[in-house]
Amino acid sequence: MQDWETQPIPRVTEAELTKRGDVDHGDRDKSAARHRRSSGPDTGRRRAEHREPEHSEPEHAKTGHGHGHHGPATPASPRVRKFLLALLAPFALAALVGMVLLYPAGDGPETRGQQAVSGTVTATEASPCSSGDTSSDQCLTVTVEMTDGTAKGSDIRTTVPIEPSTPRFAVGDDVVLAYNGGDALSGGSYQLVDFQRGLPLGVLAALFAIAVLVLGRWQGLKALAALGLSFAVLLLFVLPAILAGENPLLVAIAGAGVIMFAVLYLTHGLSARTSTAVLGTMVSLGLIGVLSAVFSAATNLTGLDDQTTTLLGTLGHGIDTRGLLLAGIVIGALGVLDDVTVTQTSAVWELRAANPALGWHELYAAGLRIGRDHVSSAVNTLVMAYAGAALPVLLYSSLSGVGLGTVLESQTIAQEIVRTLVGSIGLVAAVPVTTAVAALVAVREPALSPATPRTG
Repeated sequence: MQDWETQPIPRVTEAELTKRGDVDHGDRDKSAARHRRSSGPDTGRRRAEHREPEHSEPEHAKTGHGHGHHGPATPASPRVRKFLLALLAPFALAALVGMVLLYPAGDGPETRGQQAVSGTVTATEASPCSSGDTSSDQCLTVTVEMTDGTAKGSDIRTTVPIEPSTPRFAVGDDVVLAYNGGDALSGGSYQLVDFQRGLPLGVLAALFAIAVLVLGRWQGLKALAALGLSFAVLLLFVLPAILAGENPLLVAIAGAGVIMFAVLYLTHGLSARTSTAVLGTMVSLGLIGVLSAVFSAATNLTGLDDQTTTLLGTLGHGIDTRGLLLAGIVIGALGVLDDVTVTQTSAVWELRAANPALGWHELYAAGLRIGRDHVSSAVNTLVMAYAGAALPVLLYSSLSGVGLGTVLESQTIAQEIVRTLVGSIGLVAAVPVTTAVAALVAVREPALSPATPRTG
């Protein structure tokens, strides 16, 4: 290539023509006008046209944006939103209908447990567990002033065996007792079961709410409202429906669907961005449900453990314990999936705003790089959370003297492994799925610059 070929053609040509006198004044005026249109003070208008793809067909051709054939971006955005609405509305409707159909009618199941009452410890005394007993077994006789229940204001004396698992009750402790319905003034009608923890838990919850509000402000308030809604669905629908004998997995799917739609739209608003996160969450949650069903059956997991056995004895009727296990996996994975899908969607939209010339492939590749870092941390968090919950079982299994393989294949540990790995697979899948959908939608949205545009 010659040197003259690399020079700015309009400037060199016009200068040369002017020097040689080969153009008249009218031609020079036209050339100057063209020059002003290309590099004059209208630059701000061209920047605005760059931000609004419907006025920048030459820019699409110049940058190879790759979707100029889709037409103007502004009319395309409503079409994308309508498509997302048509895609998600049937699932939202199905979740609501499922909640209505599965909601337990009439009164809840009859409780066969003991009534919980409260009191305050006024005296303790260590003594043999029975009179005349010369063995080394010791019990703690606790005097409790009842603060509610039938015997409110009365003192009752109850005995607690001194064992490693027994709480250490002391004078002044606020305690919870189980009343079996016998003589309200007899200590034999009560059993000390636990401490009252309402006040410190309330203080901790208040500190949590204050921290969220201080950092998030209006967004934090919406997040707290969404959290309250999630608990309402769990307490008012999921638990009563399962206790009434409905299929736990179906109940969990309906409940998780309602939570997903309500929480994401309440927290992040009605937008194509939020709909993209909902779609990614829904696909990943479906994958988790399928994998958990397949591998719980393949590993012959029954879902029975000490807590489930106690629940069955209290309910007095059968319950699908494997379905209960699957329900726990689905609901447990929902929260971390929301975090990943919302983060990925926001990352893609910010990349699009920072560089509107990026096409689908560039947005997807850049978003995926962000997602790799996020998902590696999220998977580790998920694994550590489940490992921490199963820590007592792991310690007990380590002391049992059996091999590591046998410990890992035990019912209790195996179900935690399935829960962890299935949730992690769904988490990993959420990144490419959500990023791909977000990139497809974002390139059809009007590109708005995150910074204030300059005007001249």
